[in-house]
Amino acid sequence: MEVLISNWSNVESVPNTYIFPPESRPGKLEFPVCNDIPLIDLAHNHPDDTIQQVISACQEYGFFQVINHGVCENLMDDTMNMYKEFFKLPGEYKTEFYSNDINKSCRIYSSTLSYDTEELHYWRDNLTHRCHPLEEYIQSWPDKPTKYREVVGEYSIETRKLLYKILEMICKGLGLESGYFEGEMSKTHLLSVNHHIPCPNPRLTLGMPVHSDPNLITLLQQCDVPGLQILKDGQWIGVHPVPHTLIVIPGLQLKVISNDRFITPVHRVVTHPKEARTTIGVFLGPSPQSLIKPATVLVCSEPVFRAFTYPEFFKAFSAGAKCDAQLALNHFRNKP
Repeated sequence: MEVLISNWSNVESVPNTYIFPPESRPGKLEFPVCNDIPLIDLAHNHPDDTIQQVISACQEYGFFQVINHGVCENLMDDTMNMYKEFFKLPGEYKTEFYSNDINKSCRIYSSTLSYDTEELHYWRDNLTHRCHPLEEYIQSWPDKPTKYREVVGEYSIETRKLLYKILEMICKGLGLESGYFEGEMSKTHLLSVNHHIPCPNPRLTLGMPVHSDPNLITLLQQCDVPGLQILKDGQWIGVHPVPHTLIVIPGLQLKVISNDRFITPVHRVVTHPKEARTTIGVFLGPSPQSLIKPATVLVCSEPVFRAFTYPEFFKAFSAGAKCDAQLALNHFRNKP
């Protein structure tokens, strides 16, 4: 069977290798909708109030939506359309970028770690590429559709600016020095796009695994097709798309730096029976050399976590924790 699901046609049933065991599959189509997600206006006239809203959302909810964020709506639309067109391109072209090598600067894949070794597959194709410095990586990006590099390049620059703006607000809200998250702490900049074709039976499979983001911070642009779900109070709740808003998710590294003040939400993606779904994720994370630890000013006595490097975390993440990011993080908790 063709590895990339965007190359499939006339899918009438879910292949066995995409059917999850009963305890892991969604099992139903209808889920409660989350109606109280914090919605923060970044152009609010009182910046101190906005900062406090961001900190409260990170501490109490674990994610939030932003409006008046500075990323042009036309650019958001153009970028989303660019990816929808990309996944419609002939399979031969997309296959040129197929790889299970996580160190490759631009690749398309469909697995969590390795398609050949995993027992079950997620109902998605993923295109991921590095974005910073732009001039170093842009030549490895797709050159189709026309203007892909131009549009996505501008998008990567504007969303990076936005993430740094939000991180600076977090600095002020936590009492950290200005620019605390710049440099090595956020050197890794990835743009990661998930594409899910319509699924004949969404009750049986998942578009993405149950997970927490292992990086520093994530920015997510949804299309108009629902699918994102957050685990809240032991219940899966749907996060329906709001046009031209962006979702901000603090990653596990930010949870560590905040000395466990911030929540990193557990989330997943379910599939849709009739419509394709595409989402754009922008991820900032530390360089492999960075030492991740609670910020000194936030530690009163004993830090909640011991210091570690990103490679140490990913070793725990991919081996002992079996890709459970929260479990991997517990490996670095100091015992009370």
